[in-house]
Amino acid sequence: MIRKLTNSKVVFNAIKSRLTLTDPDEIQAIALLLMESYFSLSLADILLEKEIEVIDFSKIISRLNQHEPVQYVLGEAGFYGRKFNVTPAVLIPRPETEILVHEVLKAKQQTPVILDVGTGSGCIAITLSLEIPQSKIIALDISKEALHVANENAKKHSANIEFLQTDFLKDEVNLSPIDILVSNPPYVRELEKKYMQPNVIDYEPHQALFVPDDDPLVFYRAIAEKAKQKLAPQGDIFVEINQQFGSAVKNLFVNYDFNQVTIIKDLDGKDRVIRASRIQK
Repeated sequence: MIRKLTNSKVVFNAIKSRLTLTDPDEIQAIALLLMESYFSLSLADILLEKEIEVIDFSKIISRLNQHEPVQYVLGEAGFYGRKFNVTPAVLIPRPETEILVHEVLKAKQQTPVILDVGTGSGCIAITLSLEIPQSKIIALDISKEALHVANENAKKHSANIEFLQTDFLKDEVNLSPIDILVSNPPYVRELEKKYMQPNVIDYEPHQALFVPDDDPLVFYRAIAEKAKQKLAPQGDIFVEINQQFGSAVKNLFVNYDFNQVTIIKDLDGKDRVIRASRIQK
């Protein structure tokens, strides 16, 4: 069988020319992801015009032009230096969530029991398991489909995680004391849908994104209530938040008798993570 070869720079430019998205930076980023995923080429490699096999990108381009996220098209997304499988059953890991993981690691607990609420792809739980090898990690999600993806990712990265299907808002969490509760819960209000991009609103799981307009802190309240019972005396809560509700979430934890409640900002200066310590009697 004769292999058809072509020039990497020609392919890269052809992909960009066929994408009908409006943002040139997005087009460039997507084209680079495709070249990396299918040919293991960096931008430097592309500019060297390396010889590569011909691949028909027609179906892929068609899906991308319908605003399907490139991570779902490729079936994987990067997070904290690793690749994780993703499907429309789970949210695509975001760079800002790496800040959440970074803050947990800064706590420098050596052998913590960690509870990850709303694990999705498992990227937070698995990253923490690999970065803190002596940890014990339990990860919860309401979605059976999401837990299937998370289990695949745990096997992919040889991470030992206990996954449980649980409705955190309704079910009792029967666990021994935990040292760290970490969560990137749903926090986008329904009214914010009209401001969101089609690649998010049309493809990512709404159950993992949205909360009622009249009760946007519902998950933080459940976390605070259950953490009061399950968190060890020196335990910590780390949660990602809607930037518009930093003060409100902080006050919620204070009202549930947590002290040293701190708002951590992201690289854009937006409220992104809250750390809350259990109050000492």
